[in-house]
This record gives sequence, C-alpha cells and structure tokens, in this order.
Amino acid sequence: QVQLVESGGGLVQAGDALTLSCVASGSSGSIRVIGWYRQAPGKQRELVATIRSSDSTRNYADSVKGRFTISRDSAQNTVYLQMTSLKPEDTAVYYCNAKTGFYFDNTWGQGTQVTVSS
Repeated sequence: QVQLVESGGGLVQAGDALTLSCVASGSSGSIRVIGWYRQAPGKQRELVATIRSSDSTRNYADSVKGRFTISRDSAQNTVYLQMTSLKPEDTAVYYCNAKTGFYFDNTWGQGTQVTVSS
C-alpha cells in the first residue's frame, strides 16, 4: 500500500505563488500515476495535474495550464505542484492522488487547504 502526505497549503493573495508537496511512502514503486486534485466548497473534486511514472508525461486541467507545474523527485518519493499567478477561484482543498498497480487503484492524501484572497 501507498501512503500520501501533503503539505504546503496556506492563505495567499491573488497573484501570489505557492508550492505544494506530497510525500509517498510504502509501496511507492507501484505508483503508475501521481498527481493533484482539488475540491472547492459545493463542487466536485477535479483533476489539477498528473504525472505518469513511466515516462513523466504530464496532464493539466485547462484552468491551470501555464500557471501550475507538476514535478516529481523520484529519489525523495515526492511530487510537487508549483502554483503561480493564483486566483481566488483556485481556492480549494488540494488532494494528492496516486494510482497504483495493474488496476490503477486510487490512494488519496488527507488534503491541504489553499485559500486565495482577492
């Protein structure tokens, strides 16, 4: 099994930057895809960015393209989400997600709050 622990959330102003971190432990070698999702109050959880373990292919939501960058430090089993030019609509709980094994089973972190004030 994989365990995920996020950190780096906080309260920032519009236009600021923030970097989230997610440390994977346990059977991290079984991770096929790892990335970030977010959920704003009253809304469904949505994909933000993912990175594929096999070839580092990245996938971004249209709403964050050009502003957010996902990266991975395999040696540290850590994935980062660098967020720039933050907007109030980026306010949400950000969750780290890993898809593992043959069936791409989902594992979630506990989430970290990001609040962007206008």
